[in-house]
Amino acid sequence: MKIAVVGTGYVGLVSGTCFAESGNHVTCVDIDENKVNSLQNGKITIYEPGLEHLFERNLKENRLFFTTSLEDAIEDAQIIFLALPTPPGEDGSADLSYVLGVADHLGKIMKEYKVIVDKSTVPVGTADKVHAAIKANYSGEFDVVSNPEFLREGVAVEDFMKPDRVVVGCSSARAEKLMGELYGPFVRQGNPVIFMDEKSAELTKYAANSFLATKITFMNEIARVCELVGADVDKVRKGIGTDTRIGNRFLFPGIGYGGSCFPKDVKALVRSSAEVDYEFKILNAVEEVNEDQKTYLIPKIKMHFNGDLSGKHFALWGLAFKPNTDDIREAPALYLIEELTKAGATVTAFDPEAMANVKGVVGDKIKYSDTMYDALENADALIVATEWNEFRTPNFDRINAALNNKLIFDGRNVFSLDKMEELGYTYYSIGRRTVKS
Repeated sequence: MKIAVVGTGYVGLVSGTCFAESGNHVTCVDIDENKVNSLQNGKITIYEPGLEHLFERNLKENRLFFTTSLEDAIEDAQIIFLALPTPPGEDGSADLSYVLGVADHLGKIMKEYKVIVDKSTVPVGTADKVHAAIKANYSGEFDVVSNPEFLREGVAVEDFMKPDRVVVGCSSARAEKLMGELYGPFVRQGNPVIFMDEKSAELTKYAANSFLATKITFMNEIARVCELVGADVDKVRKGIGTDTRIGNRFLFPGIGYGGSCFPKDVKALVRSSAEVDYEFKILNAVEEVNEDQKTYLIPKIKMHFNGDLSGKHFALWGLAFKPNTDDIREAPALYLIEELTKAGATVTAFDPEAMANVKGVVGDKIKYSDTMYDALENADALIVATEWNEFRTPNFDRINAALNNKLIFDGRNVFSLDKMEELGYTYYSIGRRTVKS
């Protein structure tokens, strides 16, 4: 099958590469000439485990192509995916200008039947708007489909190649048949391709991400209660996670969610609900709690140092919003850096993948280290903001030798209380008792 993917960001590049991996001829198009040149020359532009190998293989086998020409990309394509940014506006609503701009252009250059697929996360009613934008300039046959993505950064290739489910919103038997054929190789083990109307598909994506954000936020509030009453959130998490009605995923407490999806999608669902005169009270609370959670360690840090952080130096492990990605959008680490430096402290940070991105945002406000251990030199404490696997079992002899104090503030609960007690640390975490050296 011949496919065009408009947009080579995270969703577009993963989708295009994985479609090519299943034997399709895929042309990805982007207006950024530098990015397209890099991709044409075999240089991948995002970090995602497992993607580079597939990218290189499909380039080599002439199944994956890149261009700046929308006309060239769609000429022979049966299906056109729109994987474009839908950034939140100041009021939380999704900005559809990129999506509708491309739809308008498509209407001017299409010459035959095609299926146009909204892969971007878009509010309810977007498929109708895309249809109208194309129809304003094109009188031939076409269909618009909503096919939201459910990719988790860090495991996106696995999610795409072996999806739990594929959601397709369409009202055309012709489009349904094509989409079923396209996704057939990805659901051979029996996971469903769920067909529904376009509006239900659009809402499904927002509902899924908002529910997961709510689950995370609920556990963060439970963690706060645990600290106040002397309970252990790890034990509570296990106690409720074994209930099959609840499940054990997204129950780990921490310093809030970030990234490109949860914050944006929660805001968009709140806003789109308000547009139909419905106040989404639960999600309003989720936003409020999560915003506060990102700096939840700061009062603990200030309390330990008697309210004065001026002249204190901290090592910060983790900058990405989650492990196995270089994505720093809405990352709690950025909020911690802001609060620490505002209080007069200095910071040296380490992250396996995200340091270049952070430097592009905060510049020289902090220092950056080549290794996790170098970041510890002469620090008054270690702060853990991202749960990279390499942070879980570090060499504590090296940590002890580098830190000025045996003091850790752990925003992701990567270390056990027993281990910290055994090693003689003062250890603050989330929803658990404080270990005092």
